[in-house]
Amino acid sequence: MKLTDAQIERYSRQLILPNIGGKGQEKILNAKVLVIGAGGLGSPASLYLASAGVGKIGIVDSDKVEVNNLQRQIVHSTSTVGKPKVDSAKERLNAINPEIEIVPFNLRLTSANIMDIIKDYDIVVDGSDNFPTRFLVNDACVLAKKPLSHGGIFRFDGQAITILPGESACYRCLFPEPPPPGLVPSCQEAGILGVVAGIIGTIQANEVLKYILKTGDLLTGRLLVFNALDSSFRQVKVPKDPNCPVCGKNPTVTELIDYEQFCQVKPRSAAGGSDG
Repeated sequence: MKLTDAQIERYSRQLILPNIGGKGQEKILNAKVLVIGAGGLGSPASLYLASAGVGKIGIVDSDKVEVNNLQRQIVHSTSTVGKPKVDSAKERLNAINPEIEIVPFNLRLTSANIMDIIKDYDIVVDGSDNFPTRFLVNDACVLAKKPLSHGGIFRFDGQAITILPGESACYRCLFPEPPPPGLVPSCQEAGILGVVAGIIGTIQANEVLKYILKTGDLLTGRLLVFNALDSSFRQVKVPKDPNCPVCGKNPTVTELIDYEQFCQVKPRSAAGGSDG
């Protein structure tokens, strides 16, 4: 495809970058990214992906916008309180970039629908806020061989890792099984500093753009850990686990299940914000 004069103007600051140029911008415009959760992580990730010109962005969330979301979920506004998050996000993203396609999925992700949803996308951004969804998304992406950007936030801390199924460690190489019920408090219980969500979500968007452009070094086999109180970043090596239950040599997870039942937790949006 040839960039139009309007596109050259809109993306001019990216086009002059030697790692992008016209060919790189065409890759971005042709890319399809699925964002799971229009919350704390999905908000900044989707805003920057839309601004960069990602041609098709799918957004999965079954929640409605609440006033207490606005402290961190910056894709929404006071005027969209009460609206489905996917509709609020679509409205905002198309206001920034009307030429891209935003596909809203106002639903809970389950083992029955996730494979059909992720199949049309090049890479998945996990901005979910609960362990059942994280494990479901990881397992689905590994089984479908879909690249995955994972992000997590808690109080003043955040983490991010990129997963290339078959090549790098997956989420289960870090955490083989979901934690027992009640062991880890949710962000609703423990709180979250809004800027932590912004920092990690933006890092996820950066990982997606690097993947699309095939430039730089992805956070594969490396968990990036951020602490807001001392403004520190550190990286922890995450080797591929040969005994991983989903991507190991002899996987025991060969089909998807819904982990709400497994974790004995009350079903919720499953693709709500990254922090509830």
